[in-house]
Amino acid sequence: MMAPMDIHKELDARGLTCPLPILKAKKALSDMHSGEVLKVLATDPGSVRDFQAFARQTGNDLLEQQASEVNGKPEYVHLLRRR
Repeated sequence: MMAPMDIHKELDARGLTCPLPILKAKKALSDMHSGEVLKVLATDPGSVRDFQAFARQTGNDLLEQQASEVNGKPEYVHLLRRR
């Protein structure tokens, strides 16, 4: 279960496949201030490793990742803090 924290922006990338969730997250982060938190909802199983690599490459903090099932389908939540 995710710890409560301030979410400054939420991005719904459900139904999108690589590289679209990353590209949309990159754009969303560019419009945010340093220290703000972006929550990304995704359904692409590859998004788990994609967001890990994205955080390493960009210097943004990957705070948390969570996988769950919604209506019998996998859903992934990624929390990123803008560098």
